[in-house]
Amino acid sequence: MNSAIDIVWLQDNLRIADNPLLQFDSPPDQLLCLYVLDQRWLQPCLPGEPALRLGPARLRFLWQSLMELRGELLQRGSDLLVRIGDPVEVVVQLAVSLNARQVRVVDQSGSEEIQHINEVAQQLPESTYLDCVDSGYLIDAEALPFELESLPSSFSAFRRCVEKYCPISSPKPAPVTLPSWPEAPRGFPPLKSVCQESDSWQPDDRQSFIFVGGESAAQDRLKSYLWRHNGAESYKKTRNGLLGANFSTRFSPWLARGCLSARQVHQEVKAWEAENGNSESSYWIIFELLWRDYFHRTAQQEGRSLFGFKQLPEPNEAFNLWRTATTGVPFIDAAMFELYHTGWISNRARQNVASFLVKDLQVDWRLGAYWFEHCLIDYDVASNWGNWRYISGVGRDPRQDRYFNVLKQAGHYDPKGLYVAHWLPMLELLPSGVERHQPWRVAPSQFSLPCVIPNEWQHWLIARTELEETDE
Repeated sequence: MNSAIDIVWLQDNLRIADNPLLQFDSPPDQLLCLYVLDQRWLQPCLPGEPALRLGPARLRFLWQSLMELRGELLQRGSDLLVRIGDPVEVVVQLAVSLNARQVRVVDQSGSEEIQHINEVAQQLPESTYLDCVDSGYLIDAEALPFELESLPSSFSAFRRCVEKYCPISSPKPAPVTLPSWPEAPRGFPPLKSVCQESDSWQPDDRQSFIFVGGESAAQDRLKSYLWRHNGAESYKKTRNGLLGANFSTRFSPWLARGCLSARQVHQEVKAWEAENGNSESSYWIIFELLWRDYFHRTAQQEGRSLFGFKQLPEPNEAFNLWRTATTGVPFIDAAMFELYHTGWISNRARQNVASFLVKDLQVDWRLGAYWFEHCLIDYDVASNWGNWRYISGVGRDPRQDRYFNVLKQAGHYDPKGLYVAHWLPMLELLPSGVERHQPWRVAPSQFSLPCVIPNEWQHWLIARTELEETDE
């Protein structure tokens, strides 16, 4: 009698606990866990730009997550096969060669990933079933009180509806054991064979927090932030910070790679509230997770239209100055330097650099979204592209006047110029305060006006400080 073999096709769900792909009503005799790195992610992210879609910080964090996942699987009697190539070809070839009973995969939000799943479904032999499940969100798709086609047009309407009608389930525990590995290949390519740059890349040692991929690091951060640092008491007050390790939860990289699930965060926050009482800040952590759910459901509904319909323009000089942190505007350049050299920046910094690129430099928002895709270790397709559309006023809840005045923002959130001087050390020579945000005014011999501003607009930035802004 032939053994029943299942293939678990892992994507952004790189954890053991609360992973429905590793929970079985009828366990197979043998199990093959597979991760396929799409070879297209190792191609340039933009025309004429050598930087890859999957930048060194992202790839390094991903590989750390995969390495730990493999160790957890081995402890439970399984293993992890990692391949680089076309995901459809790899999955179908393995399913055919093993005569697999089924291929198990999680529903995705990105149009490329959805297309891959659909193509696998079409190419699998009739004897192999494709089991596609919903996972990773606070609220399952089937529990939503509306069909995906009727998704509310604004987050506020979505939040009110799901908070009223949708209880949040508890996360599932990790399996103790898993079915054994079949007679099949094993393999985990070293990072340096995938991308030499990622193998040698190290985050700038000026960053306040070191991100390490994997489920155990995710759980350590979750418990440390909530219990040791009491973050659920202060999050709403500190979340707009720029410097330090604990002004933000910093859960996003592990949520993006699925080393941590939204329900695990929710459960831990509720445990904190049970001991310490509810607070506006503890609620706000759940509020942010609901935003994440909304962006993902929006992406699933919109498909390819999430990425815009027009042809992508060539990167221009303004975009290149922005991405290389050489605009001459310290608040922007400090954030863009931090992004490239660490793979992460705060939400406040993200909003400002995005608004500056789109509203002030008049650059196509999609170029910025692609650059974030290259850089961010917490990149996920729905949140990244949804947030860029939101800032640009072209997504759901469109508003053309959604604008961040970067000098006013800098004065409010970095009043002493500590953040800009931290990442741009030449500014330490200037007095703390507004001088660090407008150095061309106090030290014109050392700092010229921002090079993105034509000569005839020499008073542009000064005038900008008098404009109204939208700060949400």
